[in-house]
Amino acid sequence: MADTSSITPQNSTISHVGIIMDGNGRWAVDRGLSRSAGHIQGAKAVKDIISAASHFGLKILTLYAFSTENWNRPKYEVAVLMRLFKSELHKQTAELIHKNVKVRFIGSRARLPKTLVQTMSQLETNTAHNTGLTLQLAINYGGRQDLLEAFKKLAQDVEATKLKPEDITLSDISDALSTGGIADPDLIIRTSGELRLSNFLLWQAAYSEFAFVDKHWPSFNAKDFVDVIENASNRTRRFGGL
Repeated sequence: MADTSSITPQNSTISHVGIIMDGNGRWAVDRGLSRSAGHIQGAKAVKDIISAASHFGLKILTLYAFSTENWNRPKYEVAVLMRLFKSELHKQTAELIHKNVKVRFIGSRARLPKTLVQTMSQLETNTAHNTGLTLQLAINYGGRQDLLEAFKKLAQDVEATKLKPEDITLSDISDALSTGGIADPDLIIRTSGELRLSNFLLWQAAYSEFAFVDKHWPSFNAKDFVDVIENASNRTRRFGGL
């Protein structure tokens, strides 16, 4: 793990960062390696970025690990990712607890392997009372599906006469999402040079700043992370005003 002790953003106004971790496969192909090797190296980058975020006092870090569309990848690659998620969560539990990180997962657990779901639930339980960085891991997550499930919840409340349609507010929708109770991201970073959201936090990103980085995810390091945060902190966020 990289040493992040001397890397801290100056005068940062950013408290919640979301990252679309893109480019593991391309990083590997560029080096004549298997895509699986890229995912393994990407997991190392995840550890470094979590460590950096925890060190400099970021409040929330949301990592897009596996989208609802990623099931369309080859079955062997999906299987590799599921095993990697489980093994990395196991290996990092003690470190996350030591760093006072609170872990929560967003996304549907319906299609995930039962052993992975058990590991996820145990990690949430073991870190529930931690008060440092909140780490949200988006696994089998899609922004459209998140909105659909939120609308279904609100429709059920209307059907049960707990809520009138005309009384539904923007806050009600936000609270019904899987991220309910968590502040919207101030900044969304995407690596590997792609310029799109790919169904990530669609509602929550309404007023987020965006940063698109050419580096593939396995090459993205703590210094890159801090540089992007510092750059975003210097922007003026008007939220529709002047």
